[in-house]
Amino acid sequence: MKVIFFSAKPYDRQFFNRYNNIPGLETEYYETHLGPHIVNVIEDAYAVCVFVNDKLSAPVLEAIAAKGVKVIALRCAGFNNLDLDAAKRLGLRVCRVPAYSPEAVAEHTIAMLLTLNRKTHKAYNRVREQNFSLDGLLGFNLSGKTIGVIGTGKIGKAFCKIMLGFGCTVVAYDVYEDAGLKELGVAYKSQGEVLATADILSLHCPLTAENHYLINSDTLAQMKDGVIVLNTSRGGLISTADMIEALKSKKVGALGIDVYEQEEKLFFRDLSENIIEDDTIQRLMSFPNVLVTAHQAFFTDEALSQIAKVTLGSIAAFAEGSEPSPEVILV
Repeated sequence: MKVIFFSAKPYDRQFFNRYNNIPGLETEYYETHLGPHIVNVIEDAYAVCVFVNDKLSAPVLEAIAAKGVKVIALRCAGFNNLDLDAAKRLGLRVCRVPAYSPEAVAEHTIAMLLTLNRKTHKAYNRVREQNFSLDGLLGFNLSGKTIGVIGTGKIGKAFCKIMLGFGCTVVAYDVYEDAGLKELGVAYKSQGEVLATADILSLHCPLTAENHYLINSDTLAQMKDGVIVLNTSRGGLISTADMIEALKSKKVGALGIDVYEQEEKLFFRDLSENIIEDDTIQRLMSFPNVLVTAHQAFFTDEALSQIAKVTLGSIAAFAEGSEPSPEVILV
């Protein structure tokens, strides 16, 4: 039984090879993303394993199904890059990893917030150049600030708990309110109320057709002047063009993003010797109060171990004619 991996990096090989204890399971890795340009390499594969920037449109799924593939395994939680209706129509089974390490993403969000606030990245560079001045490094106490959270699934919940530990007031919006978070002191509000009251806004919701560009000129206008916005969910939640205008006008005091709406052309690659043709990301990174990391939030030993274990376990279950855990199955 062969599984072909796309968007595969050295760490994917490392962790999947480490946890591949399934007899007869053969792995094949391609660094390129899955799309129409690469489907011809798929031969005699039971499953393909994909990541966040692979393009699983209906035509791609049709080509995969025609080659005899039975399972699409997403080694991530989000599935906005996959046509579920087409997969169902073609009889493809689809699984994902819904909760590989919520704490990893939540903790990275905190790291971005603390870096933006206390400017530790700038202090590090200064001290290495023997500059010990504190000018320009002024921050503020997080304790007592109002944190707005959009989406309180597993990652949002972990983030809320951490911010409560900092002594913050946490207000949140989600279609499904979490009773446990309420008991801890999180106040659920309407989305508009969360946007209007937050000193710091953090996005932890999946990307859907309904919330594409959730953060736009209209919703930015509802926010406090100087609000800090954090996004470790999906790039399409923020209109980058509108965010740039908000940064220029100082409506947004700082921005921390681990995702970007055009990231598939940039992230997970070393482009240090290339000319970046994306003027939007270049403009965004020119702001001193913007911190960009390249979809790094999930990147911990614990998370990668869980991703490999759950993904391989799901593929093996399908192959044996049984069902993996219900929460991992999309189709």
